Amino acid sequence: MEAVLGEAVRLLDEAGESALTFRALAARLGGGVASIYWYVANKDELLDRATDHVLAGVLDATEGLAATDDPLADLRVIAVTLFDAIVDRPWLGAYFMRNTEVQPHALRLYERMGQQVLRLDLGPRDSFHAVSAVIGYVVGTAADLGRQPPAEVLEGEVDRDEFLAQYADQWRQLDADAYPFLHLVVDEFAGHDDADQFRAGLDLLLAGLRLQAASSR
Repeated sequence: MEAVLGEAVRLLDEAGESALTFRALAARLGGGVASIYWYVANKDELLDRATDHVLAGVLDATEGLAATDDPLADLRVIAVTLFDAIVDRPWLGAYFMRNTEVQPHALRLYERMGQQVLRLDLGPRDSFHAVSAVIGYVVGTAADLGRQPPAEVLEGEVDRDEFLAQYADQWRQLDADAYPFLHLVVDEFAGHDDADQFRAGLDLLLAGLRLQAASSR
């Protein structure tokens, strides 16, 4: 099973979900298509198990972290580690926790994040919403940032900074009275770093959770 899942992950990394067929996987493994069915029933199960195979690495990366006195700082470390994994593998976000029956590592990761929230002494509803909000932000943002770049960037016609500058120039031409917010943030948009933007948003989310925990005491 480990060999099957490892090769499935490599195929997904190279060319995405469309490249992962039982025929292509069997060819990589040097066997017949029928041999794959010894391990998984269909492609959906294969995708779920391949996702869980990668999430085992996220668990390993956060396993040895020493707990601090700040549960939200510890939650942030886990969230950033998951974010980095999904940015590197854009396909991963689509299958995260899709079927926890065959994704024990995903469930353990969810539990690990939840245990940090438990330390805030929130009620069941707020605890559930807190972890859901963090995971939704991490997975959604990482999947968006991991998408294939626009064609002109991919083909080398312009680099990322030049691509953003084109849109920034368009924003600057807009009526400032009609678009005051765009005029306020345009310089930040033009020079922003995606990873920094993610971390800033995560910090805002966690700051709100910290306030909620303080108000509930």
